[in-house]
Amino acid sequence: MSARWPDPDRAIIDRFVASLDLHSTKSRTGYAQVLHGFQDVAERYHVLDQEVLLVWLRESAVRRASATLLHRTRIVDRFLERLVEIGALQCNPVADLRDECSIKQCMPIWQALASRDPDQALAELRQPRPFGSVLGEMMVEHVAMMRRRGYKYTSQPLLLLRFDRFLQLHPGPEAEPFSAMIDRWAATNVTRHHVEECEKLQRVFAKILRHRDPSIPMRRPDPRPRKEAAKQWRKPHIYSPADVRRMLDVARNYPSPRAPLRPQSMYTMLLLAYCAGLRRGELARLDLGDVDLQSGTITIRQTKFFKTRILPLPDSVLVELRAYVDARQRAGASQDARSGLFWHERGDGHYTPEMITWLLSDVIRRAGLKPSQGKAGPRVHDLRHSMVVNRILEWYRTGTNPQDRLPFLATYLGHRDINSTLVYITVTQELLHYANERFRAVGAQCLSLGQEAQP
Repeated sequence: MSARWPDPDRAIIDRFVASLDLHSTKSRTGYAQVLHGFQDVAERYHVLDQEVLLVWLRESAVRRASATLLHRTRIVDRFLERLVEIGALQCNPVADLRDECSIKQCMPIWQALASRDPDQALAELRQPRPFGSVLGEMMVEHVAMMRRRGYKYTSQPLLLLRFDRFLQLHPGPEAEPFSAMIDRWAATNVTRHHVEECEKLQRVFAKILRHRDPSIPMRRPDPRPRKEAAKQWRKPHIYSPADVRRMLDVARNYPSPRAPLRPQSMYTMLLLAYCAGLRRGELARLDLGDVDLQSGTITIRQTKFFKTRILPLPDSVLVELRAYVDARQRAGASQDARSGLFWHERGDGHYTPEMITWLLSDVIRRAGLKPSQGKAGPRVHDLRHSMVVNRILEWYRTGTNPQDRLPFLATYLGHRDINSTLVYITVTQELLHYANERFRAVGAQCLSLGQEAQP
């Protein structure tokens, strides 16, 4: 049977601290002091509950600043989770409060408990239970069904959760029809694209109701809200080849004394994002085994729409990629085929998509292409747009008909058809000039022949 906590000899604390990857004696001593102080308070009570947490916070606040105290609550969080894992504790009071408030993080709970009025702060923190409205069960069943069919179905549940939260916070009359619920939600106008969201929600519920009753006629979608929302979309920035060279120079010389491999990693990320048109998630998921330097290809696995594609790379890109793989090996990175291609020393060795976005955005700022602060200006994803536009420009310059090559470009980008690729074709002045010149050389003659054939 597992030992119970609090234990008189405090061996559980000693084992817990010893199991942590703490590099210094000072850190181990600090962790132990925090946990011994927490157990001193817990031993005065029969049950570990909210009152114990409040007393520990009040007594600790006398000796420590509030910022330091809240930082040390993380130590207690990890210890309580371990106690539940080993069976020394039946329930974690912080986790119970977190579930009660329907939030995922523990820090807001500690902040509420450390406030002047904990009960009021916890009451303000409480969120409606996910899918707890009158339509919640129907939404959950639909999401589960779509995922069983193989869809990722990630954005639609977020929309359903927002609508579900609204229904819980603003309940309507009993037996309220669905159309009335939608009208009430539409009247709130909480976001800039709220009209489009209402149209999406009606489409989703039309599917839900039709799955339940196939005799219900299909609803005709309204394209107007999406067209109005599209007018507000930010226009992609098309990087010129000179812009890309400037960004590559900035990435190669990026200041990173603690992570010497990072500049070359960022340089290679930029190179693949532009030359191969990779998305940030595709960069983050690349493994070492996905690179085949012998055949000159990289494999992009299970991306959007669960597609996998093998991309040939130009010789110039292969030279840089080979140099990066060699530098990665010299830096001591794992040579396992399943290890991340873009490796760093912390965590699991992978860069997250968010970290890649932050790093490459910083390169764009340092290159003088984006303001020093804020979200305005060119984005990382615009590299993919630029790859498409500059590729079409190159076809025009070499006399190749872009219309014949678009299906190949769509396949290279991982699109289902050329309609998705057309979204990436931003009409620039240079592109318009080449298109006009091609029409003048080919299409204008056809018009002249048509006029001559008329009687």
